[in-house]
Amino acid sequence: MAKKTELEKTNFRFNILTTVVYMVGILLIIQLFNLQIIHGKEYRETSNIRLSKEATIEAARGKILDRTGKILADTQMGFNVDLYKTKASDDDMNNALLILAQTLENNKDKYIDEFPISINPFKYEFDNEEELSKFREKYEISEKATPEEAFYKFKDKYSVNIDDVASLRKVIGLRYTIESIGYTSTTPIQLAQNISRASMLQISERGNELPGINIEVESNRVYSQGSLASHTIGYIGRIDEQEYSDKKDKYEADDYIGKTGIEYLFENYLKGENGTKQIDMTVDGATSGEYTTKEAIGGANVVLTIDANLQNIAEQSLKTNIEKIKSGGFGEAYNAQGRSSSCFKYKNR
Repeated sequence: MAKKTELEKTNFRFNILTTVVYMVGILLIIQLFNLQIIHGKEYRETSNIRLSKEATIEAARGKILDRTGKILADTQMGFNVDLYKTKASDDDMNNALLILAQTLENNKDKYIDEFPISINPFKYEFDNEEELSKFREKYEISEKATPEEAFYKFKDKYSVNIDDVASLRKVIGLRYTIESIGYTSTTPIQLAQNISRASMLQISERGNELPGINIEVESNRVYSQGSLASHTIGYIGRIDEQEYSDKKDKYEADDYIGKTGIEYLFENYLKGENGTKQIDMTVDGATSGEYTTKEAIGGANVVLTIDANLQNIAEQSLKTNIEKIKSGGFGEAYNAQGRSSSCFKYKNR
């Protein structure tokens, strides 16, 4: 009788254990069904937006002022177009670049195009034969190849499936620029600066069609008094290979740096300290969100000893007298080649 009771207890414990195992199994199956079937789409979408990349927040460049505090060089916030490297196919990338170029052109905005072959008619855009020779050597283009043949070599190189020559030229121009400057999944390349609000809205609305393309609100250099004292103020330009090689610790490959004048001499003061931010992207490159991880610190202002009003009077007087010399206003006419700084070309970022 005692043996039977012991056996019954053993069977009871076994049945309880078996029931628990079955219940746990059923719960696991239910949870798996819940994860994969009921909420599968939701979780996949959530997973897709968890690709996070770190990007640079460019610091506002310091102002340049005259002795009275009048601003000669300033920074204004504007919309810029950045491109991050993604796993998008050539077709998707080429289509995105065509949409971008057409959108910007429709709104009279400009984008960076460094491709040295123009169309209608086809011709090389080089200042000298040495530059053309380097170009041919770099891209293995025969000396006998015509500009048109060289152009279509790049069509094959970038796998552009577009027949319209004008559209084809837009895509090749951007692809060439991207290749020349270089970019990564964490360090973008800037394709356009200070675009209009109309372009910004249209590009943002079509974000799903533009893998890797992101609108950034950044500071752009403007010269408030036009070309006034341009020989003194100088200008900024895209950093070249040698400058970047010497200053990799402070600059990105597509940064701008002082080239001449005060912009060059006081570069270390005018340039601020960049910040960083995280950008969340879907697997196809569309931006889904961003947040700041380190605030940028603006550059220091530089105050000059010149007086903008007096400088303007001097430049206008110089310009007037040069024109008068040319027209013979002081007697015999001379072909005066000098120009006041108000006639000098200047560059805005």
